This record gives sequence, structure tokens and C-alpha cells, in this order.
Amino acid sequence: MDIVYIRDLRIETIIGIYDWEREVKQTVSLDLEMAHDIRKAGETDDIQYALNYKSIAKRLIAFIEGSEFLLVERMAEEVAAIVLNEFSVPWLKLRVSKPGALRGSKDVGILIQRGVKPEGVAV
Repeated sequence: MDIVYIRDLRIETIIGIYDWEREVKQTVSLDLEMAHDIRKAGETDDIQYALNYKSIAKRLIAFIEGSEFLLVERMAEEVAAIVLNEFSVPWLKLRVSKPGALRGSKDVGILIQRGVKPEGVAV
């Protein structure tokens, strides 16, 4: 099994538990690693056999921009469910971070894995 990835997908949204966070949009950054067998796409050069990362990114941007989560944990669970269920991805690793959320730190966030990890996928 191969990995298709999206790195540092930045999206503006309302997220956080503090009053001021409910009033201003903040940037969240997503890194996704998604299990997908790319051999048929590689052999045929046909997009129908590829995992369409542009479609995934557009779906997640629209979803997150329209959301107002309190916690990044909840956002991560919802994002993982979308990718697993709507794009038939069997396994993913997802990093959700809030750049600049903690003074003195580049970013803070969480890293989750969901789905069934296929044989041969290194974590």
C-alpha cells in the first residue's frame, strides 16, 4: 500500500474555547497521509485510479471554513471521518495544528491515525 499526502493545508476558521477565539478566524494547518494503492494509476496514467487529493483538499477546506469547533480534537475526528468515508481511504494519519497558538512555539496540535492500516504501510 502506498501513501498519498497533503502537507500544510492552511485553512481559516473559528476554533477555540476562549471568548476571543470565537470572534476571530484563526489558521489551522492539516497534514494528511492516506493509504491508497497507486499502481493502477501509475500503470495507466488515468486519474480515475488515483486518489484525487485536489477533491479531498477542496472538501476539507469547505468543511473547515464553515465550521466553528471548540477543540482541534473534534475537528480532527470529523476530518478523518470525511476522508475515510467519502473518499474510500482505508487508513490515514492526520496532523491538525494551530500555528502561533502558544507563545514561544511554532505550533501546537494533535496527531491521530484512523482506519485499518494496510500491510506494508509504515507509520
